[in-house]
Amino acid sequence: MEQQFLKGKTAIVTGAGRGIGRAIAIALADQGACVVAAARTESEVMETTKTILNKGGNATPFPFDLQEEESIHALFTYVKKSSGPLDILINNAGIGRYGLIHEFSSQDLQDLLDINVRGTYICCREAMKMMVPVQSGTIINIASVVGFKGYPNQSAYTASKHAIVGMTKSLAVEAQNHHIRASVINPGGTDTELVAAARPDLDRSALMQPEDVAKTVLFLLSLSDRCAIDEIYIRRRSSKPF
Repeated sequence: MEQQFLKGKTAIVTGAGRGIGRAIAIALADQGACVVAAARTESEVMETTKTILNKGGNATPFPFDLQEEESIHALFTYVKKSSGPLDILINNAGIGRYGLIHEFSSQDLQDLLDINVRGTYICCREAMKMMVPVQSGTIINIASVVGFKGYPNQSAYTASKHAIVGMTKSLAVEAQNHHIRASVINPGGTDTELVAAARPDLDRSALMQPEDVAKTVLFLLSLSDRCAIDEIYIRRRSSKPF
């Protein structure tokens, strides 16, 4: 049997209740990681955890709200007290709100920035507080193809993903001085509820699957200590990339 290369590692996966986050949580657990599956909907993180446990993996559910700083602090405090060092943080949680810019509400814009940008930033900050003292760790942020490419009806969502890409690029430089790696993955069209809402015109059978993004996360985590990758764009095989 192939050795589990993440055995003994502790990982937080946000947005682990469904879609890409769920696939990542399962993939990390399959490789031996102790996964803290965090998401807003308790029933969904419980289901992800149940799937991992039924496969013989190690996982703990942690319902939390990325929009509430106290809830984020509770998540990292729980890991610190129960598991010790944090080896891996996967920032996948986020929301999508869509519409023409001249019709877009200020509240929807604020929600996108609070959750996708501020929430991700605070998670990175709290992870660094745990990783810097031990001079080790990996942070992977899941953004989107819209992090570098514009689409109609997605101006606010695109702004939030551009922010995550820029944040990660700076974090990667800061973190390398502490032997910590930070990367951002920009998936193209992936078969998730969020993509279905953003692009109802797409044929979902032609999209990537969440497991494809999870395999990219495993690739980044498998890199030797001699190298790092700051940014990856993964797209579906199509003549017209998403």
